[in-house]
Amino acid sequence: MVAFPDIPPALLPADGRFGCGPSKVRQAQLEALSAGLMGTSHRGAPVRHVVSSLTEGLRALLDVPEDYEIVLGNGGASAFWAVACATLIRSQASLGSWGAFGAKFADEVSRAPHLRSPLLDEAPPGSLATLSPRPPADGVDTYAYPHNETSTGVASPVYRVPSPGSLTLVDATSIAGASPVDLRQVDAYYFSLQKAIGSDGGLWVAILSPEAIERARSIEASPDGRWIPQFLSLGAAIDNSRKDQTLNTPAIATIVMAEQQVCWLNALGGMAQVHARCAHSSSLIYRWADSHMAAHPFVANPAWRSPVTATIEIDADVSASALANHLRGSGILDIGAYRGVGANQLRIGTWPSVEASDVEALLECIDYCLERVL
Repeated sequence: MVAFPDIPPALLPADGRFGCGPSKVRQAQLEALSAGLMGTSHRGAPVRHVVSSLTEGLRALLDVPEDYEIVLGNGGASAFWAVACATLIRSQASLGSWGAFGAKFADEVSRAPHLRSPLLDEAPPGSLATLSPRPPADGVDTYAYPHNETSTGVASPVYRVPSPGSLTLVDATSIAGASPVDLRQVDAYYFSLQKAIGSDGGLWVAILSPEAIERARSIEASPDGRWIPQFLSLGAAIDNSRKDQTLNTPAIATIVMAEQQVCWLNALGGMAQVHARCAHSSSLIYRWADSHMAAHPFVANPAWRSPVTATIEIDADVSASALANHLRGSGILDIGAYRGVGANQLRIGTWPSVEASDVEALLECIDYCLERVL
């Protein structure tokens, strides 16, 4: 087994958190938790004020169309998959799957007893597929795909599938807040808050078009006998969000830290500056891997490479997992591959909170280790 060298402290990044989720939380966000909201009612005015600030901040950051609504719900993005199965997909969905999270949503849809089996446009990990309209005879009423496949680091363009009467749903968990998007192209742009928003788990956010809201209202009011638990009711989430609250008690810390982060992102200069910040950090990794004798980007097509989740294949002579574990001992955290993806891979989060100087230091540490074992 390869024995990696100890890393000189002078080479180490100032902050070693590079995980792809949960992501780095800034100190200012943690300090905001001492403002006296923890342990108070989420229906009280002080917490509802923070929720209102969060949604207004997201509206500015993501340039949300005036007639679209921002809805918060309990649970993470995987809970929203169940919400979509319950209240957005009427009969059948056509789904894009090119990694673990697209496949997980497809599995959720396939298990829903009231829905027809989904139709899939698939690509192997590291690649990308584009959804096309299905023939009317197929009866597809919903199209869905991930904006950024967290498991592989493949980023997709955001586009509406041109199919009259259908909805387009986009899983944006690992890129929302870090990349510009034309929300008019989608009906539901949904995400959790523990990635680019730099908060913690426990909530989902969905930006919904009027058509998505109408679809949910129509399905929930339908006499067809579909059972929709209140927890999965998008209508209930919409009604509560209009009051700046959630159906059940949320994680107040998640809301507070998310609101702080969104304010910070807007203060940085908004989406253009935030995206440039992430793209610069990830480009450091891709350029390093492109020129390295023992590494290469896992996503071969540069147009598909994510600005926030950089995946790198390491030469087979070195165990990437052993390297990641060794770096963890020096305080460099969570850069291992997503389970089952890639042959010998590192996955590095370059979120807005991650400093480019820390990315440069990380690469120096990796070089220091590789140069001494190859």
